[in-house]
Amino acid sequence: MGKCTECGAWNSLVETTVSTQSEKFKVQSSKLAQPQKLSQIKSVKKARISSGISELDRVLGGGIVPGSVILVAGEPGIGKSTILLQVAEAIKSKVLYISGEESLQQIKIRAERLGVKGKDLFFLTETDVEAILGAIEDQKLVIVDSIQTLYTEELSGTAGSVGQVRECASRLLKVAKSKDIPIFLIGHITKEGAIAGPKVLEHMVDTVVYLEGERFGAARLLRVAKNRFGATDEVGVFQMTDRGMVAVDNPSKLFLAKQAGRVPGSAVTATIEGTRPLLVEVQALVVPTQLAIPRRIGQGVDYSRLQMIVAVLTKTLRLPLGGYDIYVNVTGGLKIEEPAADLGIALAIVSSFKNLPLLPKTVCFGELGLLGEVREVGQSEKRKKEARRLGFTNIISPQNYPSVNQAARVIHNS
Repeated sequence: MGKCTECGAWNSLVETTVSTQSEKFKVQSSKLAQPQKLSQIKSVKKARISSGISELDRVLGGGIVPGSVILVAGEPGIGKSTILLQVAEAIKSKVLYISGEESLQQIKIRAERLGVKGKDLFFLTETDVEAILGAIEDQKLVIVDSIQTLYTEELSGTAGSVGQVRECASRLLKVAKSKDIPIFLIGHITKEGAIAGPKVLEHMVDTVVYLEGERFGAARLLRVAKNRFGATDEVGVFQMTDRGMVAVDNPSKLFLAKQAGRVPGSAVTATIEGTRPLLVEVQALVVPTQLAIPRRIGQGVDYSRLQMIVAVLTKTLRLPLGGYDIYVNVTGGLKIEEPAADLGIALAIVSSFKNLPLLPKTVCFGELGLLGEVREVGQSEKRKKEARRLGFTNIISPQNYPSVNQAARVIHNS
């Protein structure tokens, strides 16, 4: 068959070899499998291995767990290979870097650019998983770049196909668990943003992290989507430089633009990424439109959320925004997903429309309702504490401004 009966895709079926076992072996195996009570299972505490990068340790829950398999995914050129090469340098123990995409000479050039000189760092350019398994027996850490380039001769599919990715990952997983060797797998993503290959790949590994950010921007965010050994709400912040990825200790300063004086259309909002508060600048530009249907363009904000905020402002504040193009941008390349940034987006739009700046040292946060009310958001005190730490004295929050109409008056009074 050339066509899948489920999804209708052509040439997606992969032949998988199934080993047969004799009935005698099956009976003997079933006798060896003995269930154990929870009280009978011995508790084993394994010391985590520090990656040498504080932001990565934060995301992983305190460090690398021996025997764990970590999948690192992201867009091409975002910095996946760069950060893992820096990890290999910082570990200070025997590390094997396996590349199926670059030659040894290419890796050498990148290592010299990043200043990597690890004497216990070994490189191997190989895509045959059988050969790789024989080379990782006595390693302390293994990095595979990337899982989509590996193949096994026991399957007929090409490298990167569903069957090959699943089988190669399964064999690496078995070695990691049996030898207590942590393995980093670099994964490609599709144009829709999902990890290329079968979905079961994400179920098999212990941790899945995504490296995000604007390709031509400096900021990079490391988000964890799955973690068997830690929380899934932590975010690591990095800055891409010519010397590699640098951990950012104060992310708020990275996302706040340096401006001289007060500028209309600019608002600072307090958002939560993982467990840490971040102050980011939201910029808005409202200009008369020349089109029958005005533009609504948002960079770093959800388009549907932007449409809703514009509708609320039009209804509640009676602003004639139907005749204006509206552009909204979050500086630093950060993508805001939580609704607490609604008030900041709304005030930036009103500020640009009125051509009046907000009061100096003002930060705002709150969820905007359809009736114009500003709703409470979680971790308000943590947001206020971060704002005061950075010198913001005027805080617009749901506690003191329960409606967008009251919050918009701050612009008029400024």
